[in-house]
Amino acid sequence: MKQFRKIIALVFIVFLSVSLMGCKKKVKFEYWNDCTALTSLKEYVKDVTNKNSKDFIPVEDRIAVFDMDGTLCGELFPEYLEYLLLEYRCLDDPNYNASDDLKEVAMQIRESGKNYKTPAIDHYDLIHGRAQAKAFAGMTPENFISYVKTFLERDAQGFRNLKYKDSIYKPMIEVVAYLQDNLFTTYIVSGSDRFICRAIASETLNIPYSQIIGMDTTLVATNQGDTDGLDYQFKIDGSDEVLKGDELWLKNLKMNKVVNIVQEIGKQPVLSFGNSSGDVAMHNYTITNNKYKAMAFMLIADDTERDHADLTETNKRKESWEKAGYTIISMKNDFKTIYGYDVVLVK
Repeated sequence: MKQFRKIIALVFIVFLSVSLMGCKKKVKFEYWNDCTALTSLKEYVKDVTNKNSKDFIPVEDRIAVFDMDGTLCGELFPEYLEYLLLEYRCLDDPNYNASDDLKEVAMQIRESGKNYKTPAIDHYDLIHGRAQAKAFAGMTPENFISYVKTFLERDAQGFRNLKYKDSIYKPMIEVVAYLQDNLFTTYIVSGSDRFICRAIASETLNIPYSQIIGMDTTLVATNQGDTDGLDYQFKIDGSDEVLKGDELWLKNLKMNKVVNIVQEIGKQPVLSFGNSSGDVAMHNYTITNNKYKAMAFMLIADDTERDHADLTETNKRKESWEKAGYTIISMKNDFKTIYGYDVVLVK
């Protein structure tokens, strides 16, 4: 009899364990208002995860891609976070002596911030990318990520009660968790440096490093010098480490995002989230000729009370993106809070 009871107890434990493993966490969306964007997302997920639906998507093909700056986290004030990082590195870091050309780029960032806009220079994203490669060359990826995390502990300019490390939009944290709960594989596909994205978002969003794609600079071995990688072997004696090189490899914007998705993910996404022209190609690739039901969401910065926004530009974007068939997420109308209820915008 005792043996029988033990068997019953064991069966119960196994059944309970399996049940708990299969039990989904319930994302409450406590940071969202009732809105069309959230309703559309929920209806979409319910449909494509239903095995009896004609729109059912197998787990292995549930791919969702997210831009980072302005989509998952704040573009902040007065510049993109990676621009502020370069500015700090070249102008304020007491342990780094920047070259004159790097200081010039950093000063352009600082001066543009006084007018609250991105520098009006053609392809400034490339100028910044090349400067960043030089400014952090020689660091191991691990040391660079550590450097970024230290910078993220700083108070965010233009806000009270906000540090850079906490500048990920709380409503979007819920979206990522909701999709993960419904067995979507979530990727970050950003124009920002891949390692910066890893430092900012990996832990908070539960996205592994291998699912974070971004701008890339070259990587080299300690003793490699100018030798091409095809002619160099990583040394077995322990004298080599992988280091950040001093050249920009790829700025991950526009069509380059599509190229990286094809190369690194190898599947067409079914969901795409962005906020700017740099995400349009990724969106269009997602929703065009897709064998599965697919959607693209554009987040617009239309909240001037809780964040910094250029409404003239925002309204132009909203109109064109609606015509393109993207679902609009309004920070002003759809988010109960952006960074947290205690965060205050300083005007």
